[in-house]
Amino acid sequence: MELTKHGHACVVLSEGDRRLVIDPGAFTDPAALDGAGAVLVTHEHADHFVPDVLLRAMDADPALEVWTNGSVAARLEGVGARVHVVGDGDAVTAAGFEVTVHGELHAVIHPDLPRPANVGFLVGGAVFHPGDALTVPQEPVATLLLPVHAPWSKMSEVVDYVRAVHADQAYAIHDGLLNDDGLRIVGTLLGEGGPGTPTPYGRLVPGDTVEV
Repeated sequence: MELTKHGHACVVLSEGDRRLVIDPGAFTDPAALDGAGAVLVTHEHADHFVPDVLLRAMDADPALEVWTNGSVAARLEGVGARVHVVGDGDAVTAAGFEVTVHGELHAVIHPDLPRPANVGFLVGGAVFHPGDALTVPQEPVATLLLPVHAPWSKMSEVVDYVRAVHADQAYAIHDGLLNDDGLRIVGTLLGEGGPGTPTPYGRLVPGDTVEV
């Protein structure tokens, strides 16, 4: 299948006429939803989920369905059974792709702040999008979509996460707040010779596509 980066935390997976969108948030052009058969949403933060944008897409395409956790589903009123609530351990088929669900909670932002629900999605037994968490699936991961920068993370945790998942390839997501200097530093730490190796690391510019 093909993986296309669409800004910050959003990616699109496609194969033939099947198109699956993950986390089309506020830093993503709504056009990423065009032609989608299904949308996966990891959690309710605005950089991953904008209710009005998703509802407009569902209004424009009555066949569009969403798989997500309960807190996100509660904010998608009026679309009934087209929104499916999933949790850790579930297995579903979305837009023809086999998807398993991993994890329950967002990473800790600060001990004084509540942790929102967060689910990660492993698509086709190959591509894992963890949302805003460092969940390690209990099955092999070929391609890890790696949240490289966030208010809740630090680089040592990101490196340890890459080591723990031990994927065949990691691609950066959650990088929308980094300038060129920040991207270069992250790339040095996660790239060849850095502590994140042996997992190869790459970053897709929004709009880039790779085979996975």
